[in-house]
Amino acid sequence: MSDELKVNLTRPIYPIPDFVEEALNNHGLTDAYCARPAYQQNDYIGWINRAKRPETKLKRLNQMLDELRTGGIYMRMNHPPSRRT
Repeated sequence: MSDELKVNLTRPIYPIPDFVEEALNNHGLTDAYCARPAYQQNDYIGWINRAKRPETKLKRLNQMLDELRTGGIYMRMNHPPSRRT
């Protein structure tokens, strides 16, 4: 990453919560998660954590798990690099 990009990077970096890490492990999706670019990992975690209601957090967590399981999808958008063969 260039120094200029580092200076202009305004996104907060979100640590992975225990409940997300546990879900990834329980569903065997840790490798699929780690294979995604860092920005996607960070976006998923931030998006899940911004939910105020537990039901919404769970819904978002399940969407992430489904997208990782299926591959080729990121935030309901086509993502060919993650497509599973």
